[in-house]
Amino acid sequence: MSSTLQPALAAQADFEEVAALIAAARQRAVKAVNTTLIDLYWQVGQTISRKIEQAQWGDGVVAQLAGHLARTQPGLRGFTTRNLFRMRQFYEAYRNNEKISALPRQLPWTHNLIILNQSQRPEEREFYLRQAIREKWSKRELERQFKTALFERTVLSPVKVTPLVSQMHPDALSVFKDSYLVEFLDLPPGHQEADLHQGLLQQLKQFLIELGRDFCFVGSEYPLQVGGRDFALDLLFFHRGLNCLVAIELKVGRFEPEYLGKLGFYIEALDRDVKKPHEQPAIGVLLCASKDEEVVEYALSRSLSPALIAAYQTQLPDKALLQAKLHELYAQNVAIDAAEGNASS
Repeated sequence: MSSTLQPALAAQADFEEVAALIAAARQRAVKAVNTTLIDLYWQVGQTISRKIEQAQWGDGVVAQLAGHLARTQPGLRGFTTRNLFRMRQFYEAYRNNEKISALPRQLPWTHNLIILNQSQRPEEREFYLRQAIREKWSKRELERQFKTALFERTVLSPVKVTPLVSQMHPDALSVFKDSYLVEFLDLPPGHQEADLHQGLLQQLKQFLIELGRDFCFVGSEYPLQVGGRDFALDLLFFHRGLNCLVAIELKVGRFEPEYLGKLGFYIEALDRDVKKPHEQPAIGVLLCASKDEEVVEYALSRSLSPALIAAYQTQLPDKALLQAKLHELYAQNVAIDAAEGNASS
């Protein structure tokens, strides 16, 4: 390499370092602007709420306020009558919950409006606030999570894992799901395992979003050699938060207990031959088209492998039906709490 090229390469590295500093500063500036804006909306909503509650203002005064702002501050956007009432709604939704009142400030206003308008319960709002912050969902991704009824599915069908997963990876229960939506694959009813496998690879970006932000793709048909035999694991990922490899085996039929044996074999091979010294033991996921919950419970209870069983769904769920089931579940819990309260008194 010539002497003139070496300084040029060094300068290029310096340039990239400066560019990275500028990009980081811009990101911090955008975040600071968003926080300031959300704080402003909170304060405006607080003022409107207080004035109305104290009967100093009627709803018509809010429209007059919008008109006043439009006249006195030309070019000001976002302070229409409708948006002013949204700010009031925003403030009143979180004012009595100090535990989550700081969370909305970490999200853009559009995200807050989606969560505020589409959530039916305070716990649902908190769920989507935390998930959106952790997963860094775009507006489109957040809207998709509401369409897939993620909250309802999480409450009604919590993920089921072997005892070893809970012992070795306590945080895994918040990482994995009981079912995964792959409606973006447009799979026909009679699809084969190869169709599912190929579709997931072609739509890997979408699948990674469905899995979660910390999942990183390692390989497909990942080769494992044990003794003198060659094996191929369907999909291999790495989870940054759990610091472990995640093996995924695909099944287009219903779950069968014998599948766990093969998956356990793959997990053992990964831990012995692939896992880095600083990494945690691997986790296995059986992704099946369907599963009998009682069969799953029996199979997982005595399994000695860190594994879980999940279903993949090729169509969006009936959200109205899931909401009805969730309402029924909450009603039952309220009845149980009331009965226990009466018994204790």
